[in-house]
Amino acid sequence: MEKRIVVKVGSNALTRPDGRLDMTRMSALVDQIAWLRQHDYEVILVSSGAVACGRRELKVEHELDSVEQRQLFSALGQAKLIGLYYDLFREYHIHVGQVLTMKENFRPGEQYRNQQACMRVMLENGVLPIVNENDTVSVTELMFTDNDELSGLIAQMMDAQTLVLLSNIDGIFTGHPDDPASRLIDKVTPGTDLSQYIQTERSSAGRGGMQSKYATASLVQKAGIRVIIANGKRDDILINLAERPAETPHTEFQP
Repeated sequence: MEKRIVVKVGSNALTRPDGRLDMTRMSALVDQIAWLRQHDYEVILVSSGAVACGRRELKVEHELDSVEQRQLFSALGQAKLIGLYYDLFREYHIHVGQVLTMKENFRPGEQYRNQQACMRVMLENGVLPIVNENDTVSVTELMFTDNDELSGLIAQMMDAQTLVLLSNIDGIFTGHPDDPASRLIDKVTPGTDLSQYIQTERSSAGRGGMQSKYATASLVQKAGIRVIIANGKRDDILINLAERPAETPHTEFQP
């Protein structure tokens, strides 16, 4: 992996089967990012998990529609999520900064430049940017498809060399991942069409799925950035991708 990387961790990589935040997994992710920084990687973290965090904080007595739920639980959960990251990274003396963004901030213009400048000054001063969509105000047509799309835009905005999309499966397979006959596709050269292999189901905890990862990876690959899809639930996945990529299951989109 090259020296500036965007790591996107999805809800499915951060939550347990019951929908609660997996603190062991989150702590392991922080350990790995600390290792990357100790080895001179600049890391930007795009993290899901706010809504899952918030949902566990509050029992709501009355019916909320889907937008109200998303706004309420993300507002509650984002505070908890960033607090957890703050405590975990502090063990490594790593400062973190929160960046909440919206789709309109990626249109050319002042907001784009302001956001870019903010993240640049954070990186220059050793602060780890933790990025998420501002779900409290981004609803319906203003939303990103999911954090895959957001992480792809961040990778391009910040001239990253590599984007790592962490999910709960090893990458793109030639069939269903549970089918023993399926093969993991390890390398994807520019212009390769994998649409026949993409499962359309969404992830259980998040808004995305392999379809959105493939769409993001194809766009970001065209922009000259390497994209890796890997399993965030595998131990030391980020370290292994950096140190022994040939032995580590993943799908790599070559720029």
